[in-house]
Amino acid sequence: MKAAAFSYTRASSVTDALNLLAQYGDDAKVLSGGQSLMPALNLRLSSPAWIVDIGAIPELRGVSVAGQILRIGALTRHVDILKSSEIAQHAPLLNEAMAHVAHPAIRNKGTLGGNLAHADPASEMPACAIALDATIVVQGQSGERRIPATDFFTGIYETVLAPGELLVAVELPVKRPHSAHFFHEYARRKGDYAMVGLAAAAVLDGDQFAELRLGFFAVGEKPLLATASKHLIGKPVTAAVLAEAQSALDDELDPQEDQQATAGMRRYLARQLMARCVADLLGRPELNAGTAA
Repeated sequence: MKAAAFSYTRASSVTDALNLLAQYGDDAKVLSGGQSLMPALNLRLSSPAWIVDIGAIPELRGVSVAGQILRIGALTRHVDILKSSEIAQHAPLLNEAMAHVAHPAIRNKGTLGGNLAHADPASEMPACAIALDATIVVQGQSGERRIPATDFFTGIYETVLAPGELLVAVELPVKRPHSAHFFHEYARRKGDYAMVGLAAAAVLDGDQFAELRLGFFAVGEKPLLATASKHLIGKPVTAAVLAEAQSALDDELDPQEDQQATAGMRRYLARQLMARCVADLLGRPELNAGTAA
């Protein structure tokens, strides 16, 4: 299929983009990297009258560090994140996870802001954002809003972005001493949508967790920051403690069944990912006994 007819305009600045969105209202869609929008247009899942291209706005690109904050512009491409030395130093979870995002052709065009705004519950980046305690920076004609990533995603392809607003940047706290990360996803083939995945960030205190944030994806309508992690923090992790945390995780999950996996399979894989994560972060391979490959 081909896209329905639409009019096209390119914004020269954030202010220009916001003015265009205000002018065209619900008849407009924003184009950044195009890796989600273009398929939707070609399948006639979306038929806007206007496409507002923000891809040439230089102020929305790049990575910078100021104090304890790492800022990533919304138009920073996946491949730039994968290769960034600043991100490798301050948020290595993003580098590792980005290698699992689709395929090189898509990573060469897709953008971080577009990925987050699309809010695919099977996507890696929203889970990384909640695991890393990110702040999503959005801008509208009335000013700027700073939204915790845990509040940004509201459902399948849904966020708190208001009509006429742009996602302009993502801000992350820089990597802290004694911090560690974990990323793994189960997919039928490399580059496929994940059946279940986990992005985790931790701060270690000797052989225990001082902090642990577990961001699961493809287990519900939006990424899940699992509160089951509280069972693992500030205490020695034994097999019994891990089993308690896995049981608590199971209570939090609300996975869907689709062509990729059944709900029961997703529950099983999520529990296995928790065990694998804890074993890797603590250097305790015995906690991972029997985990799926």
